[in-house]
Amino acid sequence: MYYQNDKPLRIGKAFTYMDIQYPANWLQLSTEAERTAINIVWVNDPPRADDRFYWNGDINLPKELEDRAEVDENGDPVYVQVLDNSDPDNPVMVDTEEQLVTPGLKSNWKKQVKHTAGTMLAETDWMVIRKSERNVDIPADIVTKRAAIVAECDRLEAAITAAADIDAFIAVVQDQRWPD
Repeated sequence: MYYQNDKPLRIGKAFTYMDIQYPANWLQLSTEAERTAINIVWVNDPPRADDRFYWNGDINLPKELEDRAEVDENGDPVYVQVLDNSDPDNPVMVDTEEQLVTPGLKSNWKKQVKHTAGTMLAETDWMVIRKSERNVDIPADIVTKRAAIVAECDRLEAAITAAADIDAFIAVVQDQRWPD
């Protein structure tokens, strides 16, 4: 984006500088020397942080790692609500005894890791069932691959749990080593 004395300038929009009106197409048609002569500089947008880990792509707004028990503005617990239809003419939402918890990144990613492992294992689950029901051996390469999937799932879950901050967490997520 173009800036003039720390003020952003929009391409395609007229602007005034030192009592001179510049037309809407001036930024597109001018040379770098012409822009520099009136203190206009180009500033690249900052790189966008990964939205999986940061709010609105802002490196200064990391998402919560840990689960958060929700409270209201007075600090009182917020409870999960359910619909009470005991009076059909006036259904209302009522609190349960379960406090509302917003899952953090760690919980969400552990679920994702388990889902990935389950999906990968599902491809050969029939062989495990066949072994159980009819005592047909599972090929050694399948046994090895299934063990590697379970081991990677366990490794990732432990590493996610141990991540002390967002940078450590991102490093774990980016170092997934699922077997082929």
